[in-house]
Amino acid sequence: MEVGIVGLPNVGKSTTFNVLTKTKGAEVANYEFCTIEPNVGIVAVPDKRLDFLFNLYNDGKTKLVPASFKFVDIAGLVKGASKGEGLGNKFLANIREVDAIAHVVRVFTDQNVVRTTGKLDPIGDIETIETELMLADLDSVTKGFQKTERAAKSGNDKEALKKYEALKKVKDTLEKGMPASSIGLTPEEKLQVKELGLMTLKPMLYVLNTDEDKIENFEKNFPELTEYIKKRKAEYAVISARIESEMMDLGEEERADYLKELGFEYKGFDEFIMHAYKLLDLITFFTSGSDECRAWPILRNSKAEEAAGKIHSDIQRGFIRAEVMKFEEFKDVKDELKMKEKGLVRSEGRDYIMQDGDIVYFKFNV
Repeated sequence: MEVGIVGLPNVGKSTTFNVLTKTKGAEVANYEFCTIEPNVGIVAVPDKRLDFLFNLYNDGKTKLVPASFKFVDIAGLVKGASKGEGLGNKFLANIREVDAIAHVVRVFTDQNVVRTTGKLDPIGDIETIETELMLADLDSVTKGFQKTERAAKSGNDKEALKKYEALKKVKDTLEKGMPASSIGLTPEEKLQVKELGLMTLKPMLYVLNTDEDKIENFEKNFPELTEYIKKRKAEYAVISARIESEMMDLGEEERADYLKELGFEYKGFDEFIMHAYKLLDLITFFTSGSDECRAWPILRNSKAEEAAGKIHSDIQRGFIRAEVMKFEEFKDVKDELKMKEKGLVRSEGRDYIMQDGDIVYFKFNV
């Protein structure tokens, strides 16, 4: 599962990517298109539940393995990208390949960093990007619509008719200047248009990159922007790429001191990562013991058998049952034998729907 980081040039995308992945792989420069090929990095998901399990089981040799997923740094889009401006076709193709979008928006006022549109205008920047995505989607849908129309109108191809109706629904919406996500397509309709990789159908998170002195009381500092996002029923994370880049090479204690000196609670990239994880519709289950404590990411509503396959195909193939404990209950008891004595260890079959926070031991035979 991948989250694509998009935005206009010079909004802090590559800096954000570098800090997220704790690398300096994405070139950071003060001009357009400094990121040409998308950079891909794996990001660990912060989880206090995993930390608790590790501290409980750690004997000095225990491995700690957090859940993770991929971020892709995609080059800055510009107005006219849907018509090929600024290598637009290439960048749009990169966005079509990801599962969700993190839209980095400039809400900082550094005069040394060039702004392609002149003044600070976060809502205008959001609309510039989303207009380009909608225009590109409309082009794709129109071509698909024209290909399907003849077969659908013949009346002999029921599948073509279903696809035609789904495409028409999306086409009408995009022509009104609204994203495809705004119409609430059914699961079947989403399957009908899946091959087009519609960008405005992907879940979107707004990443608001602001100045250090604007983070505290952000909603009061930028009421129009936050209200604009809320009306779209979207989520946002407030970050300061500058703060994060300054902390990037600090040790744990130095980082804690730095945050303390800020004088306010800064959630920053931890909140960003958790929002992105949720955007992918992922949940976490745990396996724990003295050898290893690991968090496993799986799609929401996955069955126990599928979760077993996440660990190893042999476990899925030879699945017998899953012994499951709820983390919140285990946190209080802190002992597996006592959990069994209390009747808090459940035996579940292959069709059990996994829940976020499940601690699982899979029984299998191959």
